[in-house]
Amino acid sequence: MRQSPRTPGRLPTPLRWLPNTSRRLPDTAQQPTAPAGAQPDTSRRRTPLPRWPLDALRRLPRPVRWLLGRLALAVLVIWAAATLTFVGLQAIPGDPARAIAGGVAATSSPQVLAQIRSEYGLDSPIHAQYARFLGRLAQGDLGTSYQQHRPVRALIAEQLWPTVELAVGGLVLGLAISVAVAVFTAQRPRSRAAARAVEFTALSMPTYWVGFVLLALFSFHWQVFPVVGATGLRGLVLPWLTLAVAVAGVLSQVTRDGLEQALEQPFAVTVRARGATELRVRAGHALRHAATPVLTLSGWMLGNLLGGVVVVETVFARRGLGQLLVTAVRGRDYPVVTGTVVLTAAAFAVISIVLDQLYRLVDPRIREVAR
Repeated sequence: MRQSPRTPGRLPTPLRWLPNTSRRLPDTAQQPTAPAGAQPDTSRRRTPLPRWPLDALRRLPRPVRWLLGRLALAVLVIWAAATLTFVGLQAIPGDPARAIAGGVAATSSPQVLAQIRSEYGLDSPIHAQYARFLGRLAQGDLGTSYQQHRPVRALIAEQLWPTVELAVGGLVLGLAISVAVAVFTAQRPRSRAAARAVEFTALSMPTYWVGFVLLALFSFHWQVFPVVGATGLRGLVLPWLTLAVAVAGVLSQVTRDGLEQALEQPFAVTVRARGATELRVRAGHALRHAATPVLTLSGWMLGNLLGGVVVVETVFARRGLGQLLVTAVRGRDYPVVTGTVVLTAAAFAVISIVLDQLYRLVDPRIREVAR
C-alpha cells in the first residue's frame, strides 16, 4: 500500500485532526455566564472560621506565649489531681456523714445522718457532687473540714509555713553537702569509692531511724539541741539534718556523675591550660555543666517534701501538712485530704515553671534554643 509523503513541519493526517488538550479554554467558555439581574450564588461558599484567638496568640512575644502555655498545663495538672482524688475518695467504702457526725464509732440517729447528707450535698448524684466540687475549686474554695468545722484553706495556711521551712531547709542543706562531696570526690577513685559506700548507707537507713539516732546523740546524750517541739533555729537543725541525709545520698551521686562527664570535655583542658586551679575548674566551670540534672531532681524532691514530711514531723513533734494529712485520712476528712493533694499538685506545677527558668540561666545553650 502506498503511503502519502509527509510534509516537513506538519503532523500526519490522522493526528492533525485530534483535539489539542494542552490548550486551556477561556474562563468564559468554562464557566457559564449568569443571566442579567440574577443574584450571586453564595450557598457553596464556606464561611471562614474565626482565627482571632490564634492570631492574637501568635502576635504575643515568645516568653508570654511560653508562660501562658505552662499556666494552662498547670491548670490541667491540678484538675487531673483533683479529679483522681475525688474519684478515689468516692470509692472508699463508708458513709462520710458518720465522719462528719463524729467519726465511724459515733452513734447518730438516721434522721441526723440524713440531715447531714442534705446539708453537705452528699445525697446528690455523683456527677452533681463533682460539678459542685469543681465549681468551688475554681473559686479557690476547698470546702470545710468535717472534723474541725473550719475552712480547709485556713487549716492549710496554718500548717504550710512549718512544712515549707522544714522542706526547703532540709533540701538546701542536703544540696550543699552533695555538691561539696561531688566536687572533692569526682575522678578520684579512692575518695569516690568511700563516698559511694557512705551514700548507699545513707539511702538504706530509714528516715525515722536517722531522726532517733540524732535525737539520742545530740539531745539526750550531749544535750546540744532541744529534744522535741522546740521552735526557732535550734529546733530546726536536727530535722534539717535528718532530711539532708537522704537528700545528699541521692544528689551527690547525680552531681558527681555530671561533674565527671564535664571534666572530660575539651573546655576543662582549656581552663587548666590557662592556669586555673583544680578547685576553680571543678566548682567554677564543670559544676555549671552538671547542674541541669541536679536541678531537675532537686525540684522533684522539693515537691515531695512539700507534700508532707510526716515522718520527720512525727519524730520531732512538729506541726505541718504531714500531720494534718494523716489526721484527715484517719478521720475520713475528705475536704482536707483533697485540699492537701491540690496544694501538692500546684506546688509541683510552680516548681516546674521555676526550673525551666533556671535551666535558661544555668545553661546558655537552652536559652539560645528557646529564642
